[in-house]
Amino acid sequence: MTHLIVPPLLILLLVLLAASSLRILREYERGVVFQLGRFWRVKGPGLVILVPGIQQMVRIDLRIVTLDVPSQDVISRDNVTLKVNAVLYFKVVVPERAVIQVEHYLAATSQLAQTTLRAVLGKHTLDEMLSERERLNLDLQKILDSQTDAWGIKVTNVEIKHVDLNDSMIRAIARQAEAERERRAKVIHAEGELQASEKLAQAAQVLAREPQALQLRYLETLTVIAADKNSTIVFPLPLDIVGPLLDVLRRSPPPAA
Repeated sequence: MTHLIVPPLLILLLVLLAASSLRILREYERGVVFQLGRFWRVKGPGLVILVPGIQQMVRIDLRIVTLDVPSQDVISRDNVTLKVNAVLYFKVVVPERAVIQVEHYLAATSQLAQTTLRAVLGKHTLDEMLSERERLNLDLQKILDSQTDAWGIKVTNVEIKHVDLNDSMIRAIARQAEAERERRAKVIHAEGELQASEKLAQAAQVLAREPQALQLRYLETLTVIAADKNSTIVFPLPLDIVGPLLDVLRRSPPPAA
C-alpha cells in the first residue's frame, strides 16, 4: 500500500519544486538574483532557473516610467507664492543598483523630484518661470539625473506642467502686460513721427532748391481742392506774387486829403 502512494507524492513534489524554480521574464524585464543573500547576477529575458531556498530573484522593469510630481508650494526669488507641478520621465538602466542602493526606487525618485522642484524654482523669478520654461526643464533634468545615477536610474526628461497663481497676481500680470503694450504703441508712434519729420525736412530742402517743384506742388494742391465738393474755395497765392504787390503799395504816395 505504501509502495503505491510514494510515487505520486514524489511526482507532486518534483512538480512543485520545478514550478518554484522556474521564472519567465519578458523582453523589458530583468531579474536581480541573490544567492544566500548575496548579489549573484542579473538574468533575463527569457527562462530563468533558480535553486529553491538558495536563490531569490527581484523583477525590475526597464521601461520608461512616467511619474507625476504633485503640486508644490514655491516661493520665487522675487517673493511670489505659487503652486507648480511637473511630470518626470525616467528608467532603470542598472537593475542591481535600483535594488541594492535604494529601497523602493519609485518612491525615492518621487520624493527627490519634489524637493528638487522646490529648490530649483525658488532660485528664479516669476517671469523666468513663465518665459524660460525649457531652460528650467533642462536644469531640473540634469540635477535629478546626477542625483539618481547612484541608484542606476536615468532621468530622460522633466516637464513643468502648470504654474498656478492667485487672482491678485493674475490681475497684476494683466496690468503689467497692458502697460507694456501701451509703451510699445507710444514708442512706435514716436518712431513714426520721427521718420515723418525727417522726410518732411528732406522734402522742404528739395522744394527750396527747385522753385519749379514748388509751383507744381501749388498746382497739385489746387487740383485736390477743386476735386472736393466745397461751397467755398480759398486759393492760396505764392509769396513771389504777393511780395511785389506789397512793395508797390508801400512805395505809392498816400491819397490827398
